[in-house]
Amino acid sequence: MSYCAAVRQGSTEPCNVEYHDTEYGFPTRSDEALFERLILEINQAGLSWTTILKKRAGFRQAYAGFDIAAVAAFDEADRARLLGDASIIRNRLKVNAAIENANRCLRLIAEHGSLAAWLDSLHPLTTEEWARVFRKTFVFTGGEIVREFLLSTGYITGAHDEDCPVHRQIIALGPQWALNRKPTV
Repeated sequence: MSYCAAVRQGSTEPCNVEYHDTEYGFPTRSDEALFERLILEINQAGLSWTTILKKRAGFRQAYAGFDIAAVAAFDEADRARLLGDASIIRNRLKVNAAIENANRCLRLIAEHGSLAAWLDSLHPLTTEEWARVFRKTFVFTGGEIVREFLLSTGYITGAHDEDCPVHRQIIALGPQWALNRKPTV
């Protein structure tokens, strides 16, 4: 069952409905929002998206509102704090990935002006090509994490069923995948 169908049939948590209706697949341009989505997708690995959405406020608090420079400056005391914080996923690899990826994001922003500009410079790529780029650029970014990150931020098509009302809203906003229809799957 697709995410859209689950939401329409009421077979999912309210947090999923709000996320589906207001964020998932919408074009995302802000560095903090892109960084947040990357961190959330990394933390979702092996868990349900509902778990991540329910812990989202905890992530926001623990990761300094997803301020990239602040997270990049986290030290060993911050790592220990994160690993002891029950409001987030306490996984050493995921915590380390967040901090390392913040540093890598800062380099991309310095080079391209923003994370969105970096992503735009690569678009369009196939999903496999995106995965290769992300594996070279970030840590803890396997194919499914990359795919969900790109779907959720409007860089590739497929976030919503074509008959979903949200799909039409997203098309009206001009997501990257609609600007150049090179296959992405």
